[in-house]
Amino acid sequence: MEYRNYRNTDLKTSLLGFGCMRFPKVEGGDGKTSDLALSERMVDLAYAQGVNYFDTAYVYGDSERTIGEILKKYPRESFYLTSKMPNFMCKTKEDVQRIFQESLDNCGVEYFDFYLCHNINGNNIDLYTGENDIIPFLEQMKAEGKIRYLGFSSHGTPEQLQRAVNIRDWDFAQIQLNYLDWTYQDAEAQYKILEEAGLPIIVMEPVRGGRLASLGELGKKLEAYAPGKSAASWALRWAASHPAVQVVLSGMSTMEQVEDNLATFSNFVPVNEEEKALLAETAQAIINDALIPCTSCRYCSDCPQELDIPKLLNIYGDYLLSRTPFSLAPVGQLPDEKKPGACIGCGACMQRCPQGIEIPKLLTELAELTAKPAGK
Repeated sequence: MEYRNYRNTDLKTSLLGFGCMRFPKVEGGDGKTSDLALSERMVDLAYAQGVNYFDTAYVYGDSERTIGEILKKYPRESFYLTSKMPNFMCKTKEDVQRIFQESLDNCGVEYFDFYLCHNINGNNIDLYTGENDIIPFLEQMKAEGKIRYLGFSSHGTPEQLQRAVNIRDWDFAQIQLNYLDWTYQDAEAQYKILEEAGLPIIVMEPVRGGRLASLGELGKKLEAYAPGKSAASWALRWAASHPAVQVVLSGMSTMEQVEDNLATFSNFVPVNEEEKALLAETAQAIINDALIPCTSCRYCSDCPQELDIPKLLNIYGDYLLSRTPFSLAPVGQLPDEKKPGACIGCGACMQRCPQGIEIPKLLTELAELTAKPAGK
């Protein structure tokens, strides 16, 4: 297993971290209860081959309890456990204290090695610095030894990330980093912000929620270059090849994923310049394949149904790129008369669209997708 020293200490984290959000669920169950027996076999194999970093969160279903139950048989000093404080659940100071203690109890531990303010972005940064005293409380927990290292995660823009970095003297940060978002969501700028701040980076979404693990025809060049290597291994190697990266998290749901990831990190080889170029080409192919050429010119906005067509096309474009049901969530937040299903197919928008986009067809597809149960 590949390890990296944490800053200037003797602490060494495995370069591969076990993300616990996607523990396998009980077959035929409610879709929420983790399969403890299978999860334990997966974690045991990872631990036996050197994985020592485990990432969970208060809002990851029963993830805290599951990983706590599994790890209790191992010496506490032999692994590093991470959890997170969800700002949106903290209405009062008492909520902050309660949630932190519940996380400790769920995991069956007396302290967290790494602890994060969960997803600081432009919309919630004041919740962490405001009257609920989240950060002062967590700093107190650090002083008491219940947190060893305090950091934050962010899904925001580079500007929002910089604001988060400036809040305090953090110990580490966690961001979404993968070869697709390096340019698509300007993850390169985010990486450089943290690198310049001297903050070790924990990588989340290295395979972008699974999108980079299943490339189909777009992955043919990668297969030809390295026969037998999975698409996921390419994405994980790319993320781990950046020097400021401390841990690359992988949310593993099957034993096969654990075995493949262990093979990647047990004999870790950083990507070379030729491979970087090949992955950049693959990323552009993914973007081109999913691209809806809407420029938000709003010529289509004189819609008889008063639909926000550019917004709907943007949502659909995000879904085509990520292929995750979460990207469709904004549609569900719209009133029924503003959803894509309200389109009457009159074609007035197409007559005005300078890009020639088949708008009614795409809105029909989006309506069908959002009419399905989540994840179907």
